[in-house]
Amino acid sequence: MNNDIEIVDLLRERIPSFECKPGCHDCCGPVTTSSAEMARLPVKTDAEHDAALAEWNCVHLGPNGCEVYEQRPLICRLFGTTPRMPCPEDRAPDKMIDTKTEQQIHHYIANTRQVLV
Repeated sequence: MNNDIEIVDLLRERIPSFECKPGCHDCCGPVTTSSAEMARLPVKTDAEHDAALAEWNCVHLGPNGCEVYEQRPLICRLFGTTPRMPCPEDRAPDKMIDTKTEQQIHHYIANTRQVLV
């Protein structure tokens, strides 16, 4: 198995989850992600990417919210789980992410090739 995929899976397991406000997509702007994470997402056309960027949205944001929620990138999962990236709707998990895991995620992002989702 690809080492990056194993790292991503391990980090995902350590990110606490919480219930988003239905219909909210305040944190769903354009983001970057690693190639390993991108490989799990559906391929979108250049026109779809351009249209999403023109609206300052993620290409995977649909009329009912995130269309790839279960496979969303680490950066998307981090929103709302740390005081440094708070949810604009004041939603949060019962226990915020631990500092060590957050640092590991930022280290992974900083040290892998990132592509625009």
